[in-house]
Order: sequence, then structure tokens, then C-alpha cells
Amino acid sequence: MTKMIITDKEKEVISQYLSENHLPDLVNTYLCFIGKKLNIQPVLYVKDKVIYQNAEEVVERLSQQGKLWRETEIKVGYHPQNVNEETKRIYICPFSGKVFADNTHPNPQDAIYEWVASCPENTELMGGLKAKRFFVSEDPGVIKGYMEKEGPAREATTKVVYSSVASGKLFANKEAVIEDFRQQFLKKMQLVEVPNQNRFKIDEKLLQFLQDQLVEEKINEFVEALSEIPEFSSHIEQWVGGEE
Repeated sequence: MTKMIITDKEKEVISQYLSENHLPDLVNTYLCFIGKKLNIQPVLYVKDKVIYQNAEEVVERLSQQGKLWRETEIKVGYHPQNVNEETKRIYICPFSGKVFADNTHPNPQDAIYEWVASCPENTELMGGLKAKRFFVSEDPGVIKGYMEKEGPAREATTKVVYSSVASGKLFANKEAVIEDFRQQFLKKMQLVEVPNQNRFKIDEKLLQFLQDQLVEEKINEFVEALSEIPEFSSHIEQWVGGEE
């Protein structure tokens, strides 16, 4: 069996953990170490309340399941849109392509509701009334497409964009959806926080990893490797003494 080695960087991580926690126990210290050694960076997907092994895992999983983005076709109108370089959010009529921006209209959300309710191109009905469905986007790539075009007026065209399943907002490409998802819906955690929490579900892959790591043999290997570093001797004595 290969002997466990604790590198200088891992030693620094362990030292910091021990100094920041009052009476740290052996298992949590081991998890702190193994998280650094194997580069485990758990994240909580706040919407589904599930903890995954890392951000890449949840992005790949949701992408494969079709739960991260959807292709959406929008209409882009070329009449004056009142969208400019300072615009940060737009509300889009899916039937006509008309847009209301956050910086050019005092109440853009109210305005889009009123517009889709009377839009002549809106033929969708809900309960006998016109559907008040609209799109929202904060993506610069989408907003840029609605800025007023110079030259002769042109007819509205359609364009394929991407709708975030998590937020419903529109983005110009998949990469923008993923970046927004990472920033808005994933919360970083420490591996040591995961086993003892009971508010969230632990993804099966991460749960299996914890079960594989939290075995007596591996923890004993950690203690043996740590015992060769003099500065940790007092902690080892405390852990070993506590078991006696």
C-alpha cells in the first residue's frame, strides 16, 4: 500500500483549520485535508437544495438532463426600441419584438404587461384573455440585438437565444447561461460542512465519495502521516487520548 504523503500546501491548510477551530476533531480535520488533496469543492444548488461534488458536476448533470437551458426563438423588431448602451435589463414581447428597457421607461414591467395584453400579434389565450407572457434578459449579448438600428426600417426577424431553466431569463449563448447559473444559483461549501448538515440532500456521487473516504483504515493512515510532522503532535495526542 502506498504511504500517505502530506505536502507543504496541505500542511498549511491543516494548520489553518486547526488554528481557526476550537477543539477540532479528527474526522473534520481529515475531511479538511482530503478536500484539499483531492480538490473536492462542493457546491449547493440552492434551487433544488442538493449538494454536488463540484460546480462542473452539477452543470454537466443538469445539461445532460435538459434542466439548464432551453433554446428559445424570439422576435427582434427594428422600429425604435429605446434601448441603449446604458440598458441593464429589458422586457421583450415574444409576439412583436417590442422592448421596454429599465433605463428608458419609468415602469418597464408594467408597460410590458399592458403591451402584451393589447398586442395585435398576440393570439395566445388564457382563460379567454390574451396571455401576458413576456421575456426578461440582463445579458449584454441579447440587449445589444435590440438597440436601435441605423438606416432604413426593416421588418422584424427571429433569432434563437437560450432561456435559463433556473431563472427564466434569456441569454445570447449557452456559455452566458452557465456563467449566470454558477454565480446566482451555486453556493460554495467546504467538504467538512457536508456530512453533518441535514437541511439539504447530498448527491449520490458525493455521498459515495464520503462513504469511501470515511473509513477507519484511511483515517488511521492520515494520523500516521500527520504524526511525522512535529507541530501536530499535541493534536494527535488529544485525538488518541480521547479514544482511550
